[in-house]
Amino acid sequence: MPHPADFVDAHHRHWTDAELLFEHDRWASADQLYGFSAECGLKAVMKTLGMPVDETGTPEEREHRVHVQDLWPIFEKFAGDRRGARHLRSLPDGAPFSNWSHHDRYAHRRHFQRHQVELHREAARKISGMVQRTRQDERP
Repeated sequence: MPHPADFVDAHHRHWTDAELLFEHDRWASADQLYGFSAECGLKAVMKTLGMPVDETGTPEEREHRVHVQDLWPIFEKFAGDRRGARHLRSLPDGAPFSNWSHHDRYAHRRHFQRHQVELHREAARKISGMVQRTRQDERP
């Protein structure tokens, strides 16, 4: 049986590990973890905005169970529909993870260069700031 989801912890864990890999020029693995960090960060914010996390919910309620490249437009709609405009202002322009795929974990490392990974890193960093602000808002 899988452990319960903790999107905030997973976001931070993937970010920290990605940074360690990035600092050692391990672009392919760092890139994957930046994507997972961003995905978990978006889900953490969605949860604070009322995202249902029940696996047995309706298909619409399970819509968030996708990876970051597909989650990005879902997040934009979800946050916009739930008074999350301030979160939308925190996002980088465009869809920075449109060229990211969880399937790239099987790709050869030669397909990853620093400049490409830096774009994903910067987007994940902005999402990290959004998660931190959301957590501060939750504190009494």
